[in-house]
Amino acid sequence: MNGPLKNILVLDLTRVLVGPYCTMILSDLGARVIKVESPNGGDDSRKFGPFIKENSAYFMSLNRGKESIALNLKKSEDKKIFLNILNKTDVLVENFKPGTLEKWGLGWKDLCSKFPKLIYASASGFGQTGPLKELPAYDMVVQGMGGLMSVTGHPQTEPTRVGTSIGDITAALFTTIGINSALYDREKTGKGMFIDVSMLDCQIAILENAIARYLSKNEIPQPMGSRHPSIAPFEAFKTKDSYIIIAAGNDKLFEKLCNALDMKAEFNNEKFKTNALRCKNMDELKIIMEKKLKVLNTKDWTQKLEKDKIPCGPIFNIKDAVENPQIKARNMIINTFHKVAGDFKAAGNPIKMSSYADSLKRGDVPDLDENREKIIKEFCN
Repeated sequence: MNGPLKNILVLDLTRVLVGPYCTMILSDLGARVIKVESPNGGDDSRKFGPFIKENSAYFMSLNRGKESIALNLKKSEDKKIFLNILNKTDVLVENFKPGTLEKWGLGWKDLCSKFPKLIYASASGFGQTGPLKELPAYDMVVQGMGGLMSVTGHPQTEPTRVGTSIGDITAALFTTIGINSALYDREKTGKGMFIDVSMLDCQIAILENAIARYLSKNEIPQPMGSRHPSIAPFEAFKTKDSYIIIAAGNDKLFEKLCNALDMKAEFNNEKFKTNALRCKNMDELKIIMEKKLKVLNTKDWTQKLEKDKIPCGPIFNIKDAVENPQIKARNMIINTFHKVAGDFKAAGNPIKMSSYADSLKRGDVPDLDENREKIIKEFCN
């Protein structure tokens, strides 16, 4: 891929989701990514379904466009190959449990003096410091401990996981931000740095309204279904055939919504005059709105409200979402290739840049150790 990170070499010591998602973004932005995998089966996600001709679609979706070499970093010969590659590397990314690479003599303190321009990024469950630093973590662990599951779902229901691995993905995104910031800093200082990202920290960082509510008012937020805690109307409403999301985020939009739903009396009702009052009377407002909305299907209401530029939309399943013409127009479903699985589609890069083409084609998916000969010839001879 051509992009702003062209000529940046990333050595990828990661597996499963946090790290591979981060290095996938770097690859989409133009970096060359060499993925170092265990000789004993490689990245764990190579064994995760769904499968296409016995190849993991999960792995392929995250590791397109990378090169693969299998190395056992506990062995001196493989460690020597690794250090030879590292000599020309700009960014090292790893998501081992803290202390693991230090045991192999490959921690930040071991490498920073030998490779002073190296940017060394570590993403882990709880970070490199603190009483929990040595514990393992998975996505749902940090969703729970980070408070996210306490505000997800409906009142009086069992704890609900967010439907995507947001604990992993937010950490991947923050790691990517840190790496790009460090590359910019290196242009000014000539020095690399260590980046420490904790999955748990990232969950705290994205709590926005919930954490502001607690820290300012000492209120402990509870799950509210599809509602927003500070804006109304801003949730899913029943229509004749399904649901519609309506997000009237200010008084002007509420006025336009009332006109569209023939709710002039409600617009003049003192209970709904301001957003604060609408939030106080959410239940009553929802009953009134759903009486109006039940006469038409979601598609009809969406078309009607969109004409007035009122933020709204249907609730799509994954098929509907992927096949949305807007998604196609934005190149958000891309093509890649695996020599056995064949042509393969995956999610694209949402970062669009005026200076670089957003290609529908990404690099091929590597088999385990597929690029060994090429990499050793380039870096070890």
